[in-house]
Amino acid sequence: MIESRPKFDKITSFDEFNKYYWYREELSQICKLLGLEYRGTKQELTYIIEQYFKGDLIKKSSIKNEKKQVETITLDTSLLECGFSFNTHFREYFSILTDVSPFKFTADMATAWRKVKRENDLSFTIQDMLKVYYGKSDYAKYDNSVCQWNQFLKDFCADENSCNYSNKIQVAAILWKEVRDSKNKKVYSRELIKKYEDKIEDYHK
Repeated sequence: MIESRPKFDKITSFDEFNKYYWYREELSQICKLLGLEYRGTKQELTYIIEQYFKGDLIKKSSIKNEKKQVETITLDTSLLECGFSFNTHFREYFSILTDVSPFKFTADMATAWRKVKRENDLSFTIQDMLKVYYGKSDYAKYDNSVCQWNQFLKDFCADENSCNYSNKIQVAAILWKEVRDSKNKKVYSRELIKKYEDKIEDYHK
């Protein structure tokens, strides 16, 4: 029997909270209502909620970008002290360092930069960011679980049984909601069509 996802204020532990699927917007809203930092990736917001259950309240960041611009940027320059941002200037700078043109910042780099700002990590340098780019650092990783719905939809549409339904996206969304709110893995399987046949029969061709 599938369990419905309870409201956040009824959840008493992080282990219980972690059994359910939450959208990033939902996590952000929960953090905002708790008076905690509510900006960041899904991974970062989940961490903030985990700390909340441990009694450690991560308040909204009050760190202003004090742009103490250093004159010359080197590999040892701290990101926080050189006015770093994902702009044309630094894109061109990393293009020179990597010999990649046009250079594109990666999702891992964006996650690392958010962590640097959140933790006010003055020790994190341009060199460290390069390591993140080349996949040689575990400083911060982009949370790919945000793509779970996309993968679920893709797998459903790849199943020949999905051709029996008039509105594939709607049917996938109904099945996804059941899986999302359960403690089961957030993946598509053919058994879901049988299990929730009564909920999707209106879309049967």
